Amino acid sequence: MYKRIYILLAVLLCLPMWAEKPYTLVLDAGHGGKDAGAVGRFSQEKDLNLKLVLKIGEQINERYPDVNVVYTRSTDVFIPLQTRADIANKNNADLFLSIHTNAAENKTACGVETFILGTDKMEKNLDVAMRENAVMMLEADYKTTYKGFNPNSIDSYIMFELMQNSYMDQSLQFASQVQQRFVNHLNRDDRGVRQAAFWVLLKTACPSVLFEMGFISNPEEERFLNRDASIAQMANAIVNAFGAYTHKQAVRKENLSVDTVPATPNTQSTPKDTTIVQSSIVQSSIEPMTYYAIQICASKTPLDLNDARLKGQQCDTIHAGEWIKYYTAASTDRTKTAEQLPELKNLFPDCWIITFKK
Repeated sequence: MYKRIYILLAVLLCLPMWAEKPYTLVLDAGHGGKDAGAVGRFSQEKDLNLKLVLKIGEQINERYPDVNVVYTRSTDVFIPLQTRADIANKNNADLFLSIHTNAAENKTACGVETFILGTDKMEKNLDVAMRENAVMMLEADYKTTYKGFNPNSIDSYIMFELMQNSYMDQSLQFASQVQQRFVNHLNRDDRGVRQAAFWVLLKTACPSVLFEMGFISNPEEERFLNRDASIAQMANAIVNAFGAYTHKQAVRKENLSVDTVPATPNTQSTPKDTTIVQSSIVQSSIEPMTYYAIQICASKTPLDLNDARLKGQQCDTIHAGEWIKYYTAASTDRTKTAEQLPELKNLFPDCWIITFKK
C-alpha cells in the first residue's frame, strides 16, 4: 500500500520535469562527405563548417546546459538537404542554424553575410542559393525526393515566391544578432542580412538562418578561417547572438492578456526615461483566433493617444507583464497586415509583424 503511494508521489513530482520541453537548437554543418562544398587553396568548406559547428555546440553546452543541442552531422559524412530539415522537424527544433563558407570568382570578395528564407532581391542572391541547393543533385533520385525541383533552373524558384514563412520575423531577429556581432565585435566586413531561396530553410518548421562565415576563395580570409583562435572567436560571437535572441524571445512563455480597446488617454505626463522595445509572438485566451499585427512600440506606462511616439496611429494594446505593447493593422490575414508594413517602417523603422491569439 505505502509502496504504491511512494511510487505515485514520485511520478507526480516528476511530471513538471517531463511536461517542460527543453529548448532545442539544431546546428547544421553544411556539406560533408562526398560533398566538399567550396574549395580553397589548402582547405575545404565542409571541414571549416564542421569545426565551427562543433565549437558552437561545445560553448552552448557550457553556457546554456539546459539547451538541447542537436547536430545534423558531427563527422565528415554526406547528409541530404531534405534530411537536414527532417532532423530539425523530428526534434521539434526551436531554432535551426546552418553554417557555410562562401566562395566567389573575385578573389578579393570578403566578409560575412547571414541569410533568412525569402525572395526579396532574389535575382541578386540567386547564385548563392543555386550553389548551396545544388548539393541535392548528388543524391540518388533527387528529382523524386525534391518533387521535380531543379536547383539550376530559375523557373523552379517561382515556388519560393508563393511560400508563406510564419517564422520570418524571428529568423530575422536572430540573423540580425549574428551579423551585428561579427561586424561590430569581430570587425568583419559586412555583407548584410539577406533573403534567399534555400531549400533547407524552406523545409524547417522553426526560425531558421543560414550563415556564411567568410570567403574561402579569398587567401587572407581562408587563413583566418583556418585558425583555431578564429573558430573560437566566431563560435563565441554566435553563442552571444543566441543568448541575446533567446532573451528577447522569452516573452513567448508569458501568459499575456490582450486588450481590444484603443489606448486610453493619459492625462499624466510620460516619464522621459520610458523605454521603447520590440516584442515577439504572444499568446492568449480560450478558443483563440490567430491575428497578425504590426507592433510599433512598448512602454511601462500608458501613453496618451497624442503621444509623439505613436505618431498619430490608432493602436490597440497588449499587456505583457509590466509592459504595454502598442500595435496596429491587426488582421487574421497575414498578407493584409504585411502590405502595411513598408509604409509603417517609414514611421517606425524597428516595427515588425507579431502574431497573437485572442
